[in-house]
Amino acid sequence: MSSPDIAGILDNSKELDRLRKEQEEVLIEINKMHKKLQATPGVVEKPGDNSLSKLKILYTHAKELSESEVSISNILLSQLDALLPAGPPGQLRRRLEGNEQKRKRMKSDSDISRLSPNVRNQLEACFSLKGEQVAAKVTPNDADKDEWFVVKVMHFDKETREFEVLDEEPGDDEEGGGQRKYKLPMSNILPFPKRNDPSSAPDYPPGTHVLAVYPGTTALYKATVANRKLLIGI
Repeated sequence: MSSPDIAGILDNSKELDRLRKEQEEVLIEINKMHKKLQATPGVVEKPGDNSLSKLKILYTHAKELSESEVSISNILLSQLDALLPAGPPGQLRRRLEGNEQKRKRMKSDSDISRLSPNVRNQLEACFSLKGEQVAAKVTPNDADKDEWFVVKVMHFDKETREFEVLDEEPGDDEEGGGQRKYKLPMSNILPFPKRNDPSSAPDYPPGTHVLAVYPGTTALYKATVANRKLLIGI
């Protein structure tokens, strides 16, 4: 194993650490924007407000960093494969594969524990939504009209930061008439207040723009608060 080979591996390892730290910083800024929009949802309708544009830029940057991390990781794997001897015998290989799976599980837990408290709390909150109903925007960001539905969270992928959700009662106009699944980014999900914790329900003053449920459906529409009710802010 030559010194240049080791130097290349170390350089890429440092770059991987740098990318992960920068991802943490971007996620913290995204979390701040989410809190701002939840606290003052009407701000996006004010002339000159660019909150949504900033949020899109942050998510685009986070995606670029994630793709760079994957690229550097693949380069590191190739460098290590080039330095390792030929594959081990069957029994040893199976043992190593088992250890690799265990290492991946431990790494997954370690990655979460290394994140900043804000990011870690945000991810843990996302994990806790499994099995819960949430409000979800199912249309892409460039769609002419936003469509929101009440859906059930089936899974949260910490690697892609995406939710897998199920629309349990799609409308009659849906193709096939069956239940539909969506994979959505964190920014497209709004949790409902917890039923057993009244303090988690925001108190929206009259005039606040919110999402309301069409009676007897899972569809949500934009509405304005006339009286104080427990609604989902947008």
